[in-house]
Formats: sequence, structure tokens, C-alpha cells
Amino acid sequence: MLFHSTRGKDKNKTFEEVLMQGLANDGGLFMPDNWPQVDLEEIKKLKSFIDIAKYIVPMFTNSSFTDEEVSKVLDDTWHDFEEEDLIKIFEIDESSSILELFHGPTAAFKDFGLQLAAAFFNKTLQDKNKTAIVFGATSGDTGSAAIDACKEFSVIKSFILIPDGNMSEIQRKQMTTVDKPNVFPILVSGSFDDCQDIVKKGFSDRSFLKNDQYLLAVNSINWVRIIGQICYYFYASLKVNKFSEPLNFSVPTGNFGNVFACYAASKMGMPLSKIIVAVNSNDILDRFFKSNDYSKDKVNETISPSMDISVASNFERLIYDYYLDRDSDLCSELYQDFPLKSIHLNESIWKKSTNLFLSYSVDDNSTYECMKFYYNNLKYIMDPHTAVAANAVTKLETELRKKTIILSTAHPAKFPLPLKNAGINLKNIPKNLEKVMNKKEVSFKLSTSNNSIFEFIKENNQ
Repeated sequence: MLFHSTRGKDKNKTFEEVLMQGLANDGGLFMPDNWPQVDLEEIKKLKSFIDIAKYIVPMFTNSSFTDEEVSKVLDDTWHDFEEEDLIKIFEIDESSSILELFHGPTAAFKDFGLQLAAAFFNKTLQDKNKTAIVFGATSGDTGSAAIDACKEFSVIKSFILIPDGNMSEIQRKQMTTVDKPNVFPILVSGSFDDCQDIVKKGFSDRSFLKNDQYLLAVNSINWVRIIGQICYYFYASLKVNKFSEPLNFSVPTGNFGNVFACYAASKMGMPLSKIIVAVNSNDILDRFFKSNDYSKDKVNETISPSMDISVASNFERLIYDYYLDRDSDLCSELYQDFPLKSIHLNESIWKKSTNLFLSYSVDDNSTYECMKFYYNNLKYIMDPHTAVAANAVTKLETELRKKTIILSTAHPAKFPLPLKNAGINLKNIPKNLEKVMNKKEVSFKLSTSNNSIFEFIKENNQ
């Protein structure tokens, strides 16, 4: 299995090259040359998430590692989860369930993709006797999951930009209380977009790197994160109905990586009815699916901050694969002037959306009402992101056939203020979160207005 860019100029890449490079040289996103096909009868024989991962992951890694090497990596990849099989499924009724993906060490679904990426980062660096820097920006969960996944690997130093603003105290402390010499949380006076601009500049500049040192991408543009997420869609389908009929998945959506992983699983053979793209008031994706308008807008701060985005990075993969039938020239043309120029697809192509996708935009008031409903009627406590996905299911109920799985992407304890405002009393806090609240914070305050961040990295990259 080799990989290529959605824009066509960066191709014939091995798994290891895609892993370590992150973004394609032509600005596009990496895709597998073809979709490997899963034998559902074989997966039905499997029992655990790890078993499924050992079946799925080697389909993408064989250009760089043997199946035996991958199996050995996966034995130690996912760690510090509070559920024995990593994932828990809560049955609401006969028509819907909640897939709890927040039982990892940082209490968010991103532990799945980032622990997988970090394990392969470390293996590659050890094999090549090299070191690397993780440089990223976070609106909450990505930073903490990246730091946690990489902190035990001495060959990797993590520099994570944390914007002042719409992030809970516990989310911040997950990053600023990690007492490791290879972890550098950087508090930045600015927005997430400001931080992301610095990261993009860093990947272009690279002056702070040592000779022959890797610079690693940990956001969801990295294909390896998508592989980890594909695994839990197959796991959910196996556990819910053993692939006996297609399911719907309602996904709280920001950068579109989680939705694309669901789509990828379906391309690999997982039965799928509809994907519900559930967004908050930052509705770029809802506008596309409703009216063929993919245009950048101002970001609104909401109570579901991980979805506060102006552009969905992974959406390019869907445009390329689903709508354009892998026409890289047309994809490159569409993205050439984006986001300065909006993307509008040919109407006949865009109409394919209804075959697979539904979307819904949920405001904060509706999010609160959904949280209250589940708490008062089902004694179930959900975080605001999960509530966005659950509310979308309620609003789209008449359009749905088959059973629906609602993805719960973060533990509610990470969002104490929305819980308080909704009148919800949360008593049980995961041990991993409880521990950080009493730890001393260590961070570094820097400005985006000059090169101080790059100088700081250089000074600490000895």
C-alpha cells in the first residue's frame, strides 16, 4: 500500500514517509492509493478493539513494516484506559446507542489516533536513530492527547501552542501539569487561528530544527490518526449488530477527521446507512451539505470549543475521494484559492451528498437543552460536543432509518462550566482528570508577534 496527495504531485509514498511527513509537499492531504477491503466474516471472529486494530492497521503499513512488527507495536500502543476494552457502549433504546470514546488518559477520543501515531513515530525514530519535534496548536483536546501520547518517548520533544480563551481549566491543566523534560506547553496571547498560523509558518520555516531532525504533525491531517479512528467504527459495528445491517453514525464535527474515518470504514466494507455531520454554530460544513457553500466565516466561541473552526482541514479528503472520484487536478484547482475563494461544486456532483450524508447545526441553547434532557430523563451525563451530535439525531429523526450510534468524544468532566450552567451535578470524575487538578502548572508565555516562539524552540532543542 502506497499513498499520494489529494492534489496529485506528491505520490508513491510509503506508510513511514506519510507518517513522518504529515502534510503533502503540494499542500494536499495524503490518501491510500486504494481502499483495502475487509472480510467481515473474519472480523466477526474477533472480540477486542486490539484484535480489530491488528486486522485493520497492517492493511496500511505493509510498505514499511511487517505484520509481525505492527502486531508488536499494537500490543503496547493504547495505554492508561479506564475501560478494559478501551470503549464502552451505552444503550439509549432500540433505535440508538452512545459510543463512549473518552476512557483514555486524556478523556477524549483523540487518544486513539494520537497514541497510534506516537507509537509509530517512536518506532521509526528508534530504527533510524533520529529525534523529532512535535509542533502543534490546540483548541483543547489535541494538545493534551499529543503530549500524553509522546511524553514517554525521549526521542520526541513536544511544543504545543495553547491560546488564551475558550478552553476549560482542566483542559489547560492536562497540558501544563505534565512534568517531563521533553514537554513544553506554550501559552499564547491570541486565538487558535493565530496559533495555527504560527504552526504553519514553522512547518515552512524549520530553522529551529537540528540537521536531519523530523518535524511531526499531530493534528488530524496526519493519515495515521485516521487509521486509529477507522478501527473503532468497525469495533462499534461489530459490537452493536455484528454487521447485520447498516448503521447511522452521528459525529460531533470540527476538522472532519472523525467523519472521514467513518466514510473510510464504509469504503473498506463496513455497512453504513448515513453519517450525520453534527456541528455547532460554526456551520461551514452544514452550509456545504445544505446549500453547496463551503466558505470560511468568522469563528464563534461556543460551549463545544473543539468544534469552533472556520475551515475543516480533512474535508479536502472527502471532496477528492467522494465528490471528484479522485480527480487530483480538479481538487487542486478547487483549493488553489481557498479559503479566499469559496468552494462550490457542480450541482450534479454535490447532489451525491444526500446518498450518504445528513447535517445539522446546533446552537448553545439547544446544546444545553439536550444535556438537560439526557440528565433528567435517562440519568446520563454528556459533554457539550456529544450533546450536539445527540441533538442532531433528535432533529433529523424522521429522516433516519436503521439504528443510530452517537459518538461521545469527550468526558463531561472536561467541561465543568457548561455542566454547571445546565444544572448538572457530576460526581464521578476520571482518575486521570482528578489528578491534574491539584498539580502545579508549568508553562511558558510567549507572543505571536515576533519570532520568539521559534527562538524558544531552538533554545530548548539541544
